[in-house]
Amino acid sequence: MIFVRLYDDQLAQASYLIGCAEAGTAVVIDPNRRADQYIANAEEAGLTITAITETHIHADFVSGTRELAARTGARIFLSACGPPEWQYEFRGESGVTLLNDGDTLSVGNVELRAVHTPGHTPEHLSFLVTDRALAQEPMGILTGDFVFVNDVGRPDLLEKAASVTGAALAGARQLFSSLAWFKTLPDHLQVWPGHGAGSACGKGLSAVPQSTVGYERRFNWAFRVPDEHEFGRQVLAGQPEPPRYFATMKRINRRGPALLGVVTLPERVAEHRLAAILEGGEAVVVDTRLAAEFASGHIPGTLSIPYNNRFPTWAGSLLPYDRDLYLITHSGGPGHLDRVVESLRIIGLDRVAGYFGPEVFELWPREGKGLGRVTQLSVDDLAAQHQEFVVLDVRGRSEWDAGHMPGAVHIPLAELPHRLPEVPAGRPIAVHCQGGGRSAIAASVLRAAGVNTVSNVTGGFEAWTAAGFPVREGDDS
Repeated sequence: MIFVRLYDDQLAQASYLIGCAEAGTAVVIDPNRRADQYIANAEEAGLTITAITETHIHADFVSGTRELAARTGARIFLSACGPPEWQYEFRGESGVTLLNDGDTLSVGNVELRAVHTPGHTPEHLSFLVTDRALAQEPMGILTGDFVFVNDVGRPDLLEKAASVTGAALAGARQLFSSLAWFKTLPDHLQVWPGHGAGSACGKGLSAVPQSTVGYERRFNWAFRVPDEHEFGRQVLAGQPEPPRYFATMKRINRRGPALLGVVTLPERVAEHRLAAILEGGEAVVVDTRLAAEFASGHIPGTLSIPYNNRFPTWAGSLLPYDRDLYLITHSGGPGHLDRVVESLRIIGLDRVAGYFGPEVFELWPREGKGLGRVTQLSVDDLAAQHQEFVVLDVRGRSEWDAGHMPGAVHIPLAELPHRLPEVPAGRPIAVHCQGGGRSAIAASVLRAAGVNTVSNVTGGFEAWTAAGFPVREGDDS
């Protein structure tokens, strides 16, 4: 058996290529839209991808199952479990096979047996993997978003992201039952999860790439709660707010993502056109440079989303899916633009109409236009002038409840574009998050909306508490 784990750092997401060396065939589990990586790894191993499957309808990225099938001719295997309203709409397409609990799919001597493990989602499947060239018993289980290392999949996404009332408690009960089955598996069975640390699909995921059933049964918190009601309370408590784009991903992946086909890069746009694009108001211009570069000088009206591992999360939360996007890039070396555009496509933001190079910052002042700047405010200065500012906290709900600055206004970053009228007027805004990353983006959201007296609190809440300034706890927003 050939086993390859492919991990996407931006999504904190794992997909798997499993093949049979003797037969020269392989299956891909939970592919994202970066189809080239699966094809390249298969070719390097001397394998042909003949099957593609996924554990569930994903919420955090656009599934690459249809794209990869179109590229390779492989057959698609999808879950047939769960209620009708949460089954795949494209399940009747040619080339699709539906899997029920206990069904198997094989590539050569490698067998994957589907097990219905609802909880994170109603249709969720896990796959017991057996290398029949060596054994008649499974060696591991692909758990998707069911069991992670040190955590389990959150059961509240359908309710929070897709507005399915009552789904969180029902999912928690299903998850408790699925975990009872998981406990019956042998200790030696390897656990290959679908996500690692940084994913919003759980609240305490480890960065360790794999585990065993025995280890999780001993040390994973979810297996130490014997009461169903108490388990439901604990698994739902403290879950982070799902990014706003999760609901869109659910709809796209259930319906069946559009095929990208031949992918081309957007064309470079002449710098002098930027002013007209911004004035037109129909498109969004995204500055992908570092936050410090944006703060020291940016084109007014542009939105700062620095290209880093959090780029897809904030792009999906803040950018519209129904408008054209233009990018401002920096000299990030060969392939930088490719990576930025691919990171947008992986969450379905396909309408990138063009890009501008760093030369735009030379032309703009030559045309008599001023660059915008974001003032950086230390926590010492904020404490000394606290009453002069509206303090805007853009962290998540659980962070706010654990402690916040007295008198602050709380609006999580992902909600800020839709809640701008709630930001008090009449005083300068001092915006902060935990360490400074999110607040820098929030400052650009405010400035793009015409709020010019905005300062970014350097070091954020971490610096505030480290300096010993007062903190309040609980919900008083």
